[in-house]
Amino acid sequence: MELGLSEYRFPETLIKGLIKSRPNRFIMMVEIDGVIEKCHCPSTGRIGNIDFCDIPCLLSRSDSKKRKTNYTVEAIYPVSKSDTIVGINQVKANTYINFFLEHNLLPEMLLVETVKREVFLNTSKIDFLINDNCYVEVKTLLKDIPFGIKKSDSKFTSFERLLRHYTEISTQINANQKSIVLLCNLFDAKPFAPPLNNATGTSQVRKVVKQAIDNGIEHWQINLKVTADGVSLIDYFKVDLLPNLK
Repeated sequence: MELGLSEYRFPETLIKGLIKSRPNRFIMMVEIDGVIEKCHCPSTGRIGNIDFCDIPCLLSRSDSKKRKTNYTVEAIYPVSKSDTIVGINQVKANTYINFFLEHNLLPEMLLVETVKREVFLNTSKIDFLINDNCYVEVKTLLKDIPFGIKKSDSKFTSFERLLRHYTEISTQINANQKSIVLLCNLFDAKPFAPPLNNATGTSQVRKVVKQAIDNGIEHWQINLKVTADGVSLIDYFKVDLLPNLK
């Protein structure tokens, strides 16, 4: 598959594997060419409602001697639908977003002249500062993905970092600055809607997010397509969360 300048290309084509288990947040045991390999899981939180047993995946390989594992699980997909690929590398998501920003491929959201990564705003490190006047914080969403078995698991849930970033962005920027929270999906996702108000641990989040919106913060959603060759843009659009926060 030939990728154009509008698509992020992996250094090497991803290889196929079969996830046999996820013993902890950081490790997945994957069968690759008949051999079970200990592989890095790049998302330490919950990944949908997946029971990680015989789940097909795509992996990248690293020959770095500093790493404890040779492979990283980049994406997963259901056995029955190999075209329903869900990227799970939350760390690399910012690399993908950086590519689309630097190539000015999100003009309805921002016309980009300069990009700075990982800048401090008070005590919080924000993902991007665009044109020296717009802070962009990327949140890669993996809780609701388009396949998986219903499975209750709350042990990876934490809202502290999310609340801190919302508070910093919405209260520390001045009148000449702009702020965006970019909700990133590494698959073709429906428009984001906040969880129900009675969902566990969400009441404080909803309160802080509503205050941030009142202070001028914008929410945008971007859906990206992951293949074995690279990452391309599906769609991006502004999201109005206020009706769901009342």
